[in-house]
Amino acid sequence: MKLVTLLVIMVMTTSTLRSQDITGQWNGALTIQGTQLRLILHVTKSADVYTSTLDSPDQGAKGIPVTSTTFADQVLKFEVVNLGIQYTGELKDNIITGTFKQGAGSFPMNLSREIMAKKVVVRPQEPASPYPYYSEEVKFENKNEKIVLAGTLTLPKKEGNFPAVILITGSGPQNRNEELAGHKPFLVLSDYLTRNGIAVLRYDDRGTAESQGNFKTATTVDLASDVESAFAYLQTRKEINRKKIGLIGHSEGGVIAPIVAAKINDVSFIVLLAGTGIPGDQLLLLQGELIGKSYGLSDEKLQATKNLNKGAFDIVKNSTSPQMLETELTAYIRRNLPPEKPAGISDDDLIKTQVTSLTTPWMQYFIKYDPSLILQKVKCPVLALNGSNDLQVPPKVNLAAIKEGLEKGGNKNVTVMEIPKLNHLFQESVTGSPLEYDKIEQTFSPIASKEILDWINQKIK
Repeated sequence: MKLVTLLVIMVMTTSTLRSQDITGQWNGALTIQGTQLRLILHVTKSADVYTSTLDSPDQGAKGIPVTSTTFADQVLKFEVVNLGIQYTGELKDNIITGTFKQGAGSFPMNLSREIMAKKVVVRPQEPASPYPYYSEEVKFENKNEKIVLAGTLTLPKKEGNFPAVILITGSGPQNRNEELAGHKPFLVLSDYLTRNGIAVLRYDDRGTAESQGNFKTATTVDLASDVESAFAYLQTRKEINRKKIGLIGHSEGGVIAPIVAAKINDVSFIVLLAGTGIPGDQLLLLQGELIGKSYGLSDEKLQATKNLNKGAFDIVKNSTSPQMLETELTAYIRRNLPPEKPAGISDDDLIKTQVTSLTTPWMQYFIKYDPSLILQKVKCPVLALNGSNDLQVPPKVNLAAIKEGLEKGGNKNVTVMEIPKLNHLFQESVTGSPLEYDKIEQTFSPIASKEILDWINQKIK
């Protein structure tokens, strides 16, 4: 879940004044992948020259210069060329009704003189301190990487000896609460488990919040080494039962957990929440098709996009050197540039953006990775849960592949379950679309929480 990133660049523009005064502050908000992003445009004028800057308070960005600003015939336009940002809107009754574009994305955004407050979200499940259990800020070291990771360890009581779980976040840099779309699912889940007798360690991903390291260069295997360090840390704590330490991974965390469990025999159990069982390239193609359909894209557009992506993924899978990969992808994307491209972005910039996204260490590894091979090496008990409305990790194909992989390796202690109506975040949903995430008050389904707790209690008797 990534937000629009606003960077500082130089600006200046010319324009001729028409109609009413457009100078001053204009306020608006985007909703991108379920997350609200407030934007503030400041317009000034000297003679007939307009200059403007942009603030993004929800990203902590202020005073970003805009490349060009024009206002004529009641139409406001501004651009940030190097970022591919464009806005066009019509002024009427002191409201500018328009569209914000960045890259291939297009979002409605109205601007007004009214100051826009941060959207108040209702999250009834989110716990508040003081908690009825012991909570401690902790740090532990990944010695091989020479980085220190920071997190929170919650214990049912300050003194005792408890079973424990480590929570493993999904893809992208996440903090210890796996915070996204205004929700904190790991805070809610850890609170529930700790209130019911299980210690929980959750931590900030490397390079995120209070943890050291570089997330941008990390692959799934690198992130698995962080989990190994978390496991080793828990084994040093006198309050933790060393024979009853399990892993709970969500999304990519459900890929990481089996990697760690296959390597460390002392892992007592693993819980895969929307974990994947099919190869990465297949997952991305299926995910793109389902989410695109939920956004209303035509079958023709979906198929064309799928074919284009498959060609790019095949190049990544068959690559033998970074230099050759970049060359082949550049040529492939240039041959397949769409006739309609975002205004304000050159062909070279568009190609570079796409090549960069496909050649990160994480993406290369994920596209090539087949989780079924590691699942065959996992011998501990496994619970795999998924929601029927999950469009990011479709349930039926992935649960079947997880079960098949585990059983192929001889693991008979496997439980798979598809829970009706739950989306990728394990919220009770209508369509499962990412656009619903922030609109749903529920953070994590109580049904899923109970299934997890009941299953763990059976395995640690």
